[in-house]
Amino acid sequence: MDTIYALSSGALPSGVAVIRVSGPDAGHVVEATAGRLPNPRQATLCSIRSRNGSAIDRGLVFWFPGSASFTGEASAEFHLHGGRAVVDRMLDELAGFPGLRMAEAGEFSRRAFVNGKLDLTEAEGLADLIAAETEAQRVLALSQASGALKAIYDGWQQRLLHARAMIEAEIDFSDEEDVPGSVADQVWADMRDLLSAMEEHIAGAGRANAVREGFRIVIVGAPNAGKSSLMNALAGSEVAIVSDEPGTTRDIVETRLVIGGRLVLVADTAGIRETENAIEAEGVRRALVRAGDADLVLHLSDTGSWDDLSVPSGVPVWQILSKADLRERNSTAGLVTVSSKAEGGLESLFDSLLKHLDETIGRDLASLPTRQRHLDQLRRAVREIELSLDGFDAPLELRAEHLRAAGFNLGSITGQHTVEDILGVIFSEFCIGK
Repeated sequence: MDTIYALSSGALPSGVAVIRVSGPDAGHVVEATAGRLPNPRQATLCSIRSRNGSAIDRGLVFWFPGSASFTGEASAEFHLHGGRAVVDRMLDELAGFPGLRMAEAGEFSRRAFVNGKLDLTEAEGLADLIAAETEAQRVLALSQASGALKAIYDGWQQRLLHARAMIEAEIDFSDEEDVPGSVADQVWADMRDLLSAMEEHIAGAGRANAVREGFRIVIVGAPNAGKSSLMNALAGSEVAIVSDEPGTTRDIVETRLVIGGRLVLVADTAGIRETENAIEAEGVRRALVRAGDADLVLHLSDTGSWDDLSVPSGVPVWQILSKADLRERNSTAGLVTVSSKAEGGLESLFDSLLKHLDETIGRDLASLPTRQRHLDQLRRAVREIELSLDGFDAPLELRAEHLRAAGFNLGSITGQHTVEDILGVIFSEFCIGK
């Protein structure tokens, strides 16, 4: 492999800049620039010089020999002052070494995967950890990067392997006294339990998606019902235009909030009504489509009357009575009443949203499937196990083959069985230097 290098510490200027080098020539680079190889895995203060002896900077150097590194190969880190001129000079110096080149996006992590330092689920967890914006995203990503999913899928593969071994033992050695004679009692009961565990795991994908991509709240209602005012009140800033003129909002306006450590995407939509205006009619259509894809719909009315809203049965709809500051209201039992102008009811609405997030997403975020790639392979594995369980009259060899295919699908998630194109897609999500 080539020896690669990159700035790994992010945007400049900064207090400290970390430049990482990994590959067979890493040791030579350290000796040439720092004068010697430091003790392994110890921070050593060194004068960093070019090959012609001119000073570049003075900083800490770390040396990671052989497999004792993140990438699983000889690596080094230069911790320099984070000025642009310092970093540019060091990168120029590294570019002059024969056999060295700038790392591609995710190439350090990809080498760690190739060298067996982490599996694909852990690599994806690292990417999510770097991109995490909220506490919930951090918790979910850290769990995955620490090997929570790997442990689950490896455990399931071992159960499938054991089941196949039991079946093959009965096929090959059915006349031996020390081989169990009833596969049904010892294998298929465990496979039914495994199937239930996998289906329960898949059911958590919606929670994981709400954490990674954001919990989607859509505000709908008639024109001038106070949708944009509520949007601005929730966001704490003027993100949507507010006007007394009906039909001001024609397209969807979205803002990002953090509620209870979770990312929430709030969308303001066009007022729902019959209209001859083609542009406004398109806005109404988009509003209804977005409401159908929401995790929660806030249906506003300033009159106390709500038209039927056509959304899928699984989408919860809250009826919100708006503009509470304008008139007396007597029949508000069971309704959320808000005044965006006077800020009345907003605290209660936030409390209700927080409670709803706790109930739908939860706080136990460990071990949830986080990628569509995971779900596709998990569903294939579930189908194979179902086929093995349903094939009562099929030969044991065929039923064992379905279990083998299920294990293959699980291995594809962790990277035991994968192709170059998939690796390219996964690691291209990383930043350069990671």
